[in-house]
Amino acid sequence: MNMKEAVTSALVKKYATIEGRASRSEFWWFTLFLVLGGILFDVLDAVLGWQFGEPDIFGNRPGVLNLLFNLAVLVPIVCVTARRLHDVNRSGWWMLIPLTVIGIIPYFYWTVKKPEDNEEGRENKWGTNPLLDED
Repeated sequence: MNMKEAVTSALVKKYATIEGRASRSEFWWFTLFLVLGGILFDVLDAVLGWQFGEPDIFGNRPGVLNLLFNLAVLVPIVCVTARRLHDVNRSGWWMLIPLTVIGIIPYFYWTVKKPEDNEEGRENKWGTNPLLDED
């Protein structure tokens, strides 16, 4: 899966779909899209003077475009993260583990981990391996 397919899948085909599984490539390409989009909208907000509020600890002020972008991708990132955790045979609720701070370590491990396959090598309780489903 390339970046265009991952972004299309997360934003169009499976915008609010938690069921199923997401491959590592889908999750990480979409994450890269979010980072690049955040940087782009931060720069646009600064150039256009659309920043507001007090600076954070890094000296950055929130911007209108970046806020709108973050609101638009909130549902897809939660859904693609849940599907990614399903791919490694974890419940989507495990995405809350980074809130414990030490939980960042297993969370990161699960997002980069190759899925564990059963005897057939294609299914777990959340569905079939997404890489085997690609046409």
